[in-house]
Formats: sequence, C-alpha cells, structure tokens
Amino acid sequence: MTRKRPNILFLMADQMAVPSLPFYGHPVVKTPHLSRLAAEGVVFDSAYCNSPLCAPSRFTLMAGQLPSRIGAFDNAAELAADTPTYAHYLRDAGYLTALSGKMHFCGPDQLHGFEQRLTTDIYPADFGWHVDWEDFEERPSYYHNMSSVTQAGPCVRSNQLDFDDEVTFRAQRFLYDYARNNQARSDRERPFCLTVSLTHPHDPYTIPQEYWDRYDHDDIDMPRVPYSRELMDPHSRRLRHVYQCDEDTVSDAQICNARHAYYGAISYVDDQLGKVLKALEETGLDENTIIVFSGDHGDMLGERGLWYKMSWFEGSARVPMIVHAPDRFAAGRVSQSVSTMDLLPTFAELANDGEAPEYAVPIDGRSLIPHLTGEGGHDEVIGEYCGEGAIAPLLMIRRGRYKFVHSAPDPDQLFDLEADPRELTNLAEAPEYQDLRKQFRDEVTRRWDTQALHDAVIASQRRRKLVARANMKGQVTPWDHQPWFDASTQYMRNTIDLDDLEARARFPTASADRG
Repeated sequence: MTRKRPNILFLMADQMAVPSLPFYGHPVVKTPHLSRLAAEGVVFDSAYCNSPLCAPSRFTLMAGQLPSRIGAFDNAAELAADTPTYAHYLRDAGYLTALSGKMHFCGPDQLHGFEQRLTTDIYPADFGWHVDWEDFEERPSYYHNMSSVTQAGPCVRSNQLDFDDEVTFRAQRFLYDYARNNQARSDRERPFCLTVSLTHPHDPYTIPQEYWDRYDHDDIDMPRVPYSRELMDPHSRRLRHVYQCDEDTVSDAQICNARHAYYGAISYVDDQLGKVLKALEETGLDENTIIVFSGDHGDMLGERGLWYKMSWFEGSARVPMIVHAPDRFAAGRVSQSVSTMDLLPTFAELANDGEAPEYAVPIDGRSLIPHLTGEGGHDEVIGEYCGEGAIAPLLMIRRGRYKFVHSAPDPDQLFDLEADPRELTNLAEAPEYQDLRKQFRDEVTRRWDTQALHDAVIASQRRRKLVARANMKGQVTPWDHQPWFDASTQYMRNTIDLDDLEARARFPTASADRG
C-alpha cells in the first residue's frame, strides 16, 4: 500500500540563537518540547541562514534562491509576486498551504502561495524600512538602538506577546478545524503544509514575570567573548554605530538582564510551540506529519560587543534546525553545513514521494533528504548580506571547517571554526593560509560580479526610497495583510440545524452508546 503523502508542520522562531539552546549544549535554558523533538529527530549542528536579517533570510528560505537573485537586499525589499516559493510548489502539488505568523513580506502580494494566511504580520509591509548606503551617516529612526538592552526586564504585556499569542491560537484552530472537517478523508484528499512563525525571542528583551522566574538570575551566563577594541573589524564598528552602542552605553547588569529575558522568551516560544504540538497530537495528525523547526537568524547577545544580527559571526548567522519524523528518518545529528535555503527543495521532495519536481526557476538550495537518510549530502553554505551596517555586499562562504567573509571595502576574514569556534583569530593575513585565501577570493570573483551587485542594491534603494516617500503622501493605501473570518458560519447560526452543528464541531465524533 502506498504511503499517504505527509503533512508538513514548519515551526519558526525569530532571532533564535543556537548557543542558547539546550540541545546545542546550553546548560541553563529550558525547552522541553523542542528538546523532545531534537531527541527524536534529526538535528543539524551547522545550519545557517543565507542573509542574517529578517526579510532577506525569510525570502531566501521561501524561494530557495540567494538574495541577489530575488532582490532580497534588506527589510524593506519586495519579494516579487512571480517568485515561486515552497508554498507555491506544495500548493501546486495539491497541498493546503497556510501561514500563521510572521514572514515579513513587503509589497502588495501578502500571500506568496499561501492559500490561507491566518494572521497579519507584526512588521510593516511597505518600503519604509529601506536602507540608504548613499547616506550612511544619516541614521533612520527605525534602526535598532540599545534601548532593548538598557530597558530589558520583566513585563506584563508587550506588542510581541499580543502577536505570538494570536499566532499560536490561530495555528491550534487550524489543526482542530482541519481534523474536524476531514474526519472522513480519503487518501486522495489534500495534506497540509502549515507554517507557524513566532516573533519571539526577537528583541526587545522583555517577557512576563512567569518566564523571567524560570531562571535564577545568578545562573545567567555572560558573553564568553566580551567587547574589546581589538576584535572590532570595520563591519562590527559600523554595526555598533547603527545601533548607537558606545563603549559606555550598556552595563554588565543590563547585559545580564537582556540575556535573562531572552532565555525567558525562549521558554515562552517552547510553551507556545508545545500548544501547537499538543493540538497536532490530540487530533491524531501527528501520525503522518513531518515537523521541521528552524529560525531566520541568530542573536549575538553581547558577544564581541555586538547585538541582534546583521553579521556573519556564528551567533548571528547560525540557526537551529530539526527535522522530526521518527517513522521516516532515524534520530541523529548532522555535522555538515547546510542552510535554510535548502528547505524549499526538501519540502518539495517530501511532498513529491522523494522526487524533485520540475522547478520553474534555478534553485540555489539543495535537498536535505540525503542528510536525513544518512546518504551523504552537501557541506557548504553561501551567504549574502546587503542590509544595515554594510556599505557594500558582505559575502560569505562556509565550507568544511572554514568560513570566509569578503566585502570590497574591508579586510577579508578567514576562520577555522574547528580550531577556533569563537572566531578570535582571523587567518586571512597568515602566510600559511594565503593559498586558501586566494582560492576563496577566486571563488568570490567567479560567483559574484560585486560591482554589479553593489549597483543593483543602490538602484533598488533609490527606487524604494522614492516609492515609500510618495506612498505616504495624501491617501495612504496599506499593503498590510488583513485576515478575514466569516462570522456567519461560526459558532451557533440558524443556517444549520443545532444537532448537526454540534456534531460537526465536536472532535472526535460523539458515540451514541457512551455510558
């Protein structure tokens, strides 16, 4: 008998730092639900984003293509409506595709292949957050600053709590509705791909007292590599300028508070995802659902004196990644370097009985199925960053034990991550590494026309700056997604017999012979 095509539940957390998770070795942070998935699933120990900023990372993940192919330069970039995403490929293959939560789409298309979008987004859909490399010193008001750190601590409510509580509720409701509406499903009816994307533990670093109290403040670890002038490469100095961090801006107490709140936010994420997993199990849908957990980028959390993301250092660029399908893939860990760009071909193959579909455009990502089945797989990540703090494309190649970072105005960076996991020693000028450096430099020349890419970024910034300014004058027509629910079909209405309504809404179906 042919196995039914699997449902796919894709769980995302925003700005989730790999070093802060217990299944990557953190001794304090508590994530029982995610840790269970890790213990029973396949954990990727060296997974990366392809651009360490929210929108470019997510667009690359959605499209399976590098940012330069799709114009995903910064947090106000538009993902073109004719860019195929994993939601398009799965929907075309017969899947019901739904999104609950953040994806940071900019522009008038707010669906990008999702048949159902259950919430609005937490971030604006217009071009207002564009970057301006031609006026770097003029700091826009939307940029990160250090208030997230200096004001860190407990709260009763926050903007992000309001959002993530709704994301979780809508995801649970989707699963319950899917189960109730499909109790008599045949094998030929539609499987689902549900993406649940929380905004925590993204800054600001604040979380309710309940989650703050899960951690003893004395147990909060401080950065392993504190700020020092000697570690400040040009891009790091520009980042600290962008978020207004001088040498005396934050105290050790504030750093500790921010990390404490961040750990509490991770536990909040775990609890929210636990509710979604409970709904999956209560409905019996877990028996044929592949669960994938990942993130869009990390958070430096004060390491090297840096915060948030926007760099290629490990704390910023690495992401957690788990694939949980114990009846399909044996539990284990993958050491090779992969990226979130690889998720599109992976999802497409999982939905297509392990075969690659005919892609409409060239795909830069590579399927993770060989890794999942223990049959090898690639060991390479290519990255591009063109957002805040940069003044030219910041390009990254991770292959084997080495990471190479190149930006035309700055000195190269070359790290041996096996010997130097904290990236303390830049080998780019070491005599014994000049052959390796040349190999990477030659590869950069082959892969990228850096001047053409730089010009494309500037041209995109100019266009979006004008459009953003013009669209805010006179009558404003927002692009933000407006979720709509038909109240006339909810709860008790006179369009359906009461007994029929109650029977349809109850799960599982009531049995007439119960005691």
